[in-house]
Amino acid sequence: MLQGHNPYLVVLSILIAILGGYTGFGLAARIRGTPGLRRRLLLAGATCFLALGIWTMHFVGMLATPTPQGTSYLVLPTVLSFLICALVVGVSLFFVSIGEPSEVRVAAAALLLGAGIVSMHYVGIHGLDGPFRIEHDRSMVLLSILIAVATAYGGLHIFMARHVGRRLALSAIAFGIAVSGMHYTAMHGMHFMPTAEAAHASAGVAVSPQDLSLVVAPLCFLITAGFLLFLVPEPRAPVAPGLSDRTPPSADTIVEGPAFERAWRETSGPRLAASPLGGLGQPRIASVSRLPLEGVGGTLFIDVGDIRSVRADAHYTQIHDGVRERMCLWSISDVEARLDPGLFLRVHRSHIIAIPHVVVMRREGDGAMVELDGPHPHIVPVSRAKMAELRTRLGLARRNMQPPIGKPS
Repeated sequence: MLQGHNPYLVVLSILIAILGGYTGFGLAARIRGTPGLRRRLLLAGATCFLALGIWTMHFVGMLATPTPQGTSYLVLPTVLSFLICALVVGVSLFFVSIGEPSEVRVAAAALLLGAGIVSMHYVGIHGLDGPFRIEHDRSMVLLSILIAVATAYGGLHIFMARHVGRRLALSAIAFGIAVSGMHYTAMHGMHFMPTAEAAHASAGVAVSPQDLSLVVAPLCFLITAGFLLFLVPEPRAPVAPGLSDRTPPSADTIVEGPAFERAWRETSGPRLAASPLGGLGQPRIASVSRLPLEGVGGTLFIDVGDIRSVRADAHYTQIHDGVRERMCLWSISDVEARLDPGLFLRVHRSHIIAIPHVVVMRREGDGAMVELDGPHPHIVPVSRAKMAELRTRLGLARRNMQPPIGKPS
């Protein structure tokens, strides 16, 4: 399949696809739970890196491919291939990053991502110009499409299972296989058929392979730089006086099970009787054991023990049970006033989390992000003002210890 190809450029093309996938999926992982303009910027950045990974991989692969003498690249189809790819990939990311994850959503996103990879390839191939015509083996075309969609589905499925650590790396590798596997399978089924030199007429402005390499090389550096910058840990925010300055767990650190329960009990002090959090400006009222939710068939009720998080939604709230969000007609202050403060914490003006269901905490700018468990784990932002309290509740900060009476401190 790769006979006559430059092996170094082949390896480089695959690495570029993987690095672009890692950075793109890493940015996409931060979209869920991020509000406003920042969500749009993250979506745009993730789309850009994934599309650049696909586009750059393709043209590095083309530079590795032996082509007939006099081959050049038409500018319009070459640029158009990137724009089509970016549009389709952006829609695919929107599918998996917004709303509740499901098999149907992942499958639809995989079809779109596969379509973006395939469309970029064949539009880019249409930009080849020279004294030849191109013929494609239909079986290889179908196989390349199947590889693109199947591996894209695998990568997205891994990505949706968990957005961090090894899972993120595996999803990036699957993305790299999807892009490079599709490309080289399609190239195996592509044949250059010579035509008479006199019969050839250029269809527009074209650039030589040497000129194209001057564009591709900086993009390779850009993707690599983005990948390396993504790996750099974010600066630590100041820690409140009296709290430990230990670094919070990384994105791969899981705090759960008996160890979590033990740390939580040790750091939260004696358990008090259930009492409401008391929302902002709300009177102290009795806590409840269930919350009312609005469903298609009427009002449903959820046990507070099944609640993972609460998100403000205008005058109402969205209650997440680890699988999906459902609407509650109470405001976030009303919900907060009725929840047990020993189990729940308002970590943001728009978010409340269930402390026992936190499995991951990581720095995110001036604040943090926490991941909550369940069949479909989800991420909730933590404001800077709530960082110290949350760390204490999670057992990540030592309590101040008073020296024994009669002994020097």
